[in-house]
Amino acid sequence: MTLEGRALKVTVFFGESDRWRHQPLHTALVELLRREGCAGATVLRGVEGFGQASRIHSAHILRLSEDLPMVLVFVDRAERVETLLPVIEGMLDGGLMTVEELHVRHYASGRAGGASA
Repeated sequence: MTLEGRALKVTVFFGESDRWRHQPLHTALVELLRREGCAGATVLRGVEGFGQASRIHSAHILRLSEDLPMVLVFVDRAERVETLLPVIEGMLDGGLMTVEELHVRHYASGRAGGASA
């Protein structure tokens, strides 16, 4: 797949304990994006944060949270993103989703045997 030029970046913020049909939400989202042929996706686990309710979720040892912040980021062509946004919104029970326009300068798989970023 080639992906250069105009694209959209979607960032979805949610909690680690969020689920979709009996599986972790982050797993369900990644599987959806892969199945739909997206260019790629990354899930990041936060160490601390808060949302609309202003309740702090933290990985501090003295108050270990079971609901750490999670962030899923993916970049793809506008057409594919626009098709997927309603599906993703339907999977969220709270959280935040942002969409940004951007220009993809480089998108390629890592070289065989070489280091990748």
